[in-house]
Order: sequence, then structure tokens, then C-alpha cells
Amino acid sequence: MFDLVGDDDSIALITEFVAASKPVAAVCHGPIVFTDVILPGGHHMLMGKEVTGFSNAEEQAVSMDKYMPFLLEDRLKESGGDYKAAEPFKPLVVVDDHGRLITGQNPQSSKAVGEALAKAIGL
Repeated sequence: MFDLVGDDDSIALITEFVAASKPVAAVCHGPIVFTDVILPGGHHMLMGKEVTGFSNAEEQAVSMDKYMPFLLEDRLKESGGDYKAAEPFKPLVVVDDHGRLITGQNPQSSKAVGEALAKAIGL
């Protein structure tokens, strides 16, 4: 969660995909990659978009919250995302931006994220 959040190459690639209306997807802690993406208009990529990722409740349940410099759920909200969550460790996939932004809450959501991404690219 720490290494890609501010990675310039990752941010540039995501920005390029968004500009080209290509889908982007991430699951569990992966949606952190979207939080520092600022689009050409100057706003966060997540502004007003429904999004999910590993919840604060899940982080606390596995006692990792005390080791994190920030919590993913909080950061997604701070970036303008409309954060959605299922009960801890229940699968949840959120698709927004006309199918081009796909996020999954936790590892249990991985299969459904893959299926949503396959649908988004026409498979």
C-alpha cells in the first residue's frame, strides 16, 4: 500500500488510461493507487466516484491499523471518493464511471473484480 501510492510512473499510467477511457481496477489495498491521481482539470480522479477497498473495520479486525501510517478507507474518502463497504470480509465490488473504475473491498472480492474487468474490456 505504501510503494505505489505516490509512484510517478503508476500515476502517469493511470492518468493515461483514464484519459483514454480505458478501465482501471484494483482490489483490497490496491485502490490506494487512485488516491494521488489528479486529472488535467485539477481534481482527484476519485472525486464523486463510488469506490471501495479494505475497510477500517477490516484493518482493525486483523490488528494492522496500528502499523499503518494511514487507513485506506480514510484516504479514499479524503480523495473525494464515495466510499462503500460491505460487512468485514464479505465480498463487494463497486463499478463506477460507466464501468471504467472497478474496485473490490478485500481478497474475497478478487474473482468478481476480475469478472467486472473482463466485462469492461468486452470479454
